Amino acid sequence: MLYYLFDYIENQFQLPGAGLFQYITFRSALAFIMALLLSTIYGKRLIDFLRKKQIGETVRDLGLEGQNQKAGTPTMGGIIIILATLIPVFLFSKLENIYVVILIVTTLWMGVIGFIDDYIKVFKKDKEGLKGKFKVLGQVGLGLFVGVMLYFHPSVTMKKELPFSQKVANTHLFGEAHKSVKTTIPFLKNNEFDYTSLISWMGDDVSNYAWLIFIPVVIFIVTGVSNGANLTDGIDGLAAGTSTIIVAVLGVFCWVSGNIVFSDYLNVMYIPNSGEMTVFISAFAGGLIGFLWYNTYPAQVFMGDTGSLTIGGIIAVIAIAVRKELLIPVLAGIFAAENMSVILQVGWFKYTKKKYGEGRRIFKMAPLHHHYQKKGYHESKIVNRFLIVGILLAVLSVVTLKMR
Repeated sequence: MLYYLFDYIENQFQLPGAGLFQYITFRSALAFIMALLLSTIYGKRLIDFLRKKQIGETVRDLGLEGQNQKAGTPTMGGIIIILATLIPVFLFSKLENIYVVILIVTTLWMGVIGFIDDYIKVFKKDKEGLKGKFKVLGQVGLGLFVGVMLYFHPSVTMKKELPFSQKVANTHLFGEAHKSVKTTIPFLKNNEFDYTSLISWMGDDVSNYAWLIFIPVVIFIVTGVSNGANLTDGIDGLAAGTSTIIVAVLGVFCWVSGNIVFSDYLNVMYIPNSGEMTVFISAFAGGLIGFLWYNTYPAQVFMGDTGSLTIGGIIAVIAIAVRKELLIPVLAGIFAAENMSVILQVGWFKYTKKKYGEGRRIFKMAPLHHHYQKKGYHESKIVNRFLIVGILLAVLSVVTLKMR
C-alpha cells in the first residue's frame, strides 16, 4: 500500500526520495527489516499470549532424550512467521502482481490447513491432528490452484533472447513475452526442458495440452516440499534455519530471473514481473530469522504445522515460479533427505514384515534427525550440522547459474 502512496506522491508532487519505492531492492530491504522487527518484538508478545492461554505442545513419547521437557511449550508459532511476512508484503509490494497474489494465497491457504491441524491437537487433545487425507487434499488443492494460475494466467510469461542473426550490432535483444512451460535442468549446458516434450506423441497441436503434465508436476512438488518441511520440524531451530537458507537462495534466483540485464548476463530465463517476488521473499526471510530467535534450543515456541506446512508451500511455489523446481532436491536437500528417510523406513518395514514376518528398520528412527538423536547426538549439534550441509547445498545451487 505504501508503494502506491509514494508512487502517487512522486507523480503528483515530485517529492525527493519518493522514487526509491520504484526499486525492488529498496522495498525488499524495508520488507526484510520490518518483518524482522515484527517477528522479534511482537513475536515475544504473541508467545506470552500463547503461554497465557496454555496453547502448548502435546508431546508423544518417542523415547528421545529431553523430549518430555518440551511438553507445554507454546505452539502455533507459525502465526508469527505468517503475520511478519504478510504485513510488509501488503505495505511494500505491488499487490496486482500475479506472483505476489499466488504467494499470498499460498501463505493463507497452507496457514489455514496447518492452523486447523494444530487446533485439533491443542484444543481437541487429539495428538494425530488433522487426518492425513485432508492434509493431502488441501495440498493438492493448492497445487491445482498454483498450476492453473501459472499455466493459464496471461501475465505469467517469459522472454527469449533473439538469435544472433536477428540482433543489431551484437546488442542483446529479447523477443515478445510468450507463454511457456519450459523449466531449467541444473548442471547441463543446454539446460532448458519443455514439459511439452513428454506428450509430443499426442500430435502437432500438443502445446494445447501441456497443462496435462505441468499441473500434476506442480501438485506433486507442492505436496512433496510441504510435507518435507513438516517432517523437518522435529527439533529446535531445524526447520526455520534450513528454510531461511533455502529462501535466501530463491531470492537470488527471483531477482536475477526478473532482471533483464542479469538474466541475459547469466543466460537464465528472463521471467517478466517475477522480480517482485523478491519483496515477498525478503519479508519471509525476515520473519523466519525473527522466529528463529525464539525457536533455537531451548525453544521458547514451536511453529507447529501452521508454520511448517506454510513454509514448505511457499518454497515450492517460488521454485516453480522461477523455473527452478528441478533444483529442489539439491537446494532443499535437507527436506528431501527427511522425506526419503520416512519413505525408506516405512517401505522397508512393510516389505520385511511381509517377507520375514517381522518388520525391520533401516534407521533407528525416522525422520532422519531422530535417527541421530537415537544415536546420542545432542539436538543442537544435529541442527548445526544440518545447517552446514544446507549452506553447502545452497552454495552449490547458486553455482548452477554458471556451472553448466
